[in-house]
Amino acid sequence: MSNPLNPGGPTTSALGAAGRPTLTSLLTLKYPQSIIVLDSYDEASKAVDFLADQKFPVDQLCIVGTDLKTIERVTGRKTWGSVLLQGATSGVFMGLLVGLMLSLFTQGSMLAMILAGVVFGVLFGAVSSAMGYAMSGGKRDFNSIAQTVATKYEVLGEHKVAAQARELLTQMPGQRAKMFE
Repeated sequence: MSNPLNPGGPTTSALGAAGRPTLTSLLTLKYPQSIIVLDSYDEASKAVDFLADQKFPVDQLCIVGTDLKTIERVTGRKTWGSVLLQGATSGVFMGLLVGLMLSLFTQGSMLAMILAGVVFGVLFGAVSSAMGYAMSGGKRDFNSIAQTVATKYEVLGEHKVAAQARELLTQMPGQRAKMFE
């Protein structure tokens, strides 16, 4: 169903309550075609920047990270000490929040309420972390950080401008050789 206020514009289902395009509609192309696949986001960004310099309608393009991989960097071994310390640390912040809320809505010393919240937060955080670690049965006895990364970046474009974008990119310095490898 087309938008009667903007013929040829977004459909009413793609518009939010205020009549503005939704995030999903802004990130989606209707009939995407692959223009070029590159090895890094910087290269894809440079290709789109080159097209912008050529007065190409870049609002009809999208850069998509593909071939996703998860990288997990092991940062250390879990011990009872590290588990209790992590639990207590997270408990400090939760206790501080609870203490501040208590001090706002009850009578008494603000400092006492905040300190009581922090103490109970530390105890609760340490005990709950210890229980989780004990129940894990020795599985995942390490700490790590994980990140999902793309290994390729594809520039997509609306079908009506894809051929023009490919042609323009052949004129980008150093790009023609890459496109025909």
